[in-house]
Amino acid sequence: MWGLATFAVQFFLMQQVLSAITQVIRGRRSVFPREYTSEPISRSILDDIIENANYAPTHRLTEPWRFVVFESAEARTALGTYLAEEYKRRTPPERYTEETYIKTQRNPELAACVMAICMQRDLLERIPEWEELASTAMSVQNMWLTAHAHGVGAYWSSPKSMLEANVFLNLKEGEQCLGLFFLGHHASEPKQAKRTPMTDKVTWR
Repeated sequence: MWGLATFAVQFFLMQQVLSAITQVIRGRRSVFPREYTSEPISRSILDDIIENANYAPTHRLTEPWRFVVFESAEARTALGTYLAEEYKRRTPPERYTEETYIKTQRNPELAACVMAICMQRDLLERIPEWEELASTAMSVQNMWLTAHAHGVGAYWSSPKSMLEANVFLNLKEGEQCLGLFFLGHHASEPKQAKRTPMTDKVTWR
């Protein structure tokens, strides 16, 4: 009798957990720097977000995910300056706008924290590079879901200036940057994710 009651309680709790996980997954969305408030993100929340990144799937335990965290105001300002100057350097005069320069410079300052998403390639190349890219992307998904659960907005941006920022980020051999992960509290209402029916993407056999 007690065994049946215990099973029933455990089943109920697992259903509650599954419901919460589903809600977090389906509620996650991109929240852009312009939507962030000035509220800082506590270090305990940031630690939680980063720690959960460490539990992504990883073939041969290469654990390829790496992150450079720009948390202080000085660091975010320096990142903004780098991005803006790279935009100016890379953009033909006829396509350059001061508005985009300013926006590019300000985005890191609007965020409470920005992380450079990096991948460390297994130097022995024991697995295909795409598997390490996939592992790194899954680690970012872990962070994104954790941030969303904490009420923190996030956005993955991949400007070309960051994909070639090895010197700026002081990356090691085999490391490459895959973009920036912006984080910030926000007051915007969650929007329903736009997805086409899953039935259009699955073939049953």
